[in-house]
Amino acid sequence: MNEEAAVWLRLTLCPGVGPAAQRALLSALGPPEQVLGASRGTLTPIIGRETAARLLAGPDEEALASALAWLAEPGNRIVTLADPDYPPSLLEIADPPTLLYVKGDASLLARPSLAIVGARSATAQGAANAQAFAEALARAGLTIVSGLALGIDTAAHRGALEAGGATIAVIGTGADRVYPARNRTLAHRIAEHGVIVGEFPLGTPPVAANFPRRNRIIAGLARGVLVVEAATNSGSLITARLAAENGREVLAIPGSIHAPLSRGCHRLIRDGAKLVETADDVLDELRWGNAKKIAAPLEAPTAADDAPETAAVLAALGHDPVDLDTLLARSGLTLDALYAILLALELDGRIAGLPGGRYQRL
Repeated sequence: MNEEAAVWLRLTLCPGVGPAAQRALLSALGPPEQVLGASRGTLTPIIGRETAARLLAGPDEEALASALAWLAEPGNRIVTLADPDYPPSLLEIADPPTLLYVKGDASLLARPSLAIVGARSATAQGAANAQAFAEALARAGLTIVSGLALGIDTAAHRGALEAGGATIAVIGTGADRVYPARNRTLAHRIAEHGVIVGEFPLGTPPVAANFPRRNRIIAGLARGVLVVEAATNSGSLITARLAAENGREVLAIPGSIHAPLSRGCHRLIRDGAKLVETADDVLDELRWGNAKKIAAPLEAPTAADDAPETAAVLAALGHDPVDLDTLLARSGLTLDALYAILLALELDGRIAGLPGGRYQRL
């Protein structure tokens, strides 16, 4: 077993000794060996009496044993503040993690990357946009960072993988857990072709307070953050704010003025985020000069040979979600004829059915 890794784990697995205290000790005393060997009198002025007592009590031995066993598995490692593989971009944020649990290719953490984030309850169009942008930008050479959540995050990771590119999943649980469980297969693909990274000890469950902390790592790793869909109370806006505070670019895709999941993006744009319509807009904003213009399309064109009734339905749909009664009025079709066309378009992947009996063009 790597003794250097073990000593870092001993420091970070002491209950009640948080990251801020850990960084203060490392800054004042040097390597973790020096910290763990320090006396109460040395520790107390730095981190206070109670925290010093917790450090002197030592690590959670069960958690330490679990971490050492996890490290022995192929593809698993830890990356510490003293490690040459520690992502340089994370050193620029105010509170870099003392230690990262890494599953997969740690070298990806230092590569130029873009974060793509957004709503868990994404619309079909939002997920399609996230995947299309991720595919195009991964082909342009950017690593795609996201949070392994449902919705936009899932689509972003999949897009990068489909393009044969690299993706980083920053998790808010222990690295020995997959959350949400339905992303287990996706997580395995990311571990094989990208990297999963997190700062929380193994076994940490999905606690709500941990995800905003996770977001600072997403923002810190990337050159910029692209928000695809977000409500006004979305955690994605936290990621965008953290990115702006750390001097990263913030970009957002606009949407319908009637769509709740567009309001967060519109707020970001009002506050100065870059309005994005194509992948080229992202590359220009990031000043990413290694790629040719790629102009990722956001919608499928209407086929030239569409029947007049199909073309009429597509025109009636426009680009906002539309309910059935409105479509009937706009198209002039009977209910049976309209249903038949909507079914055919949905099977072709050109429209999506939404909650509340509404439809939207893809």
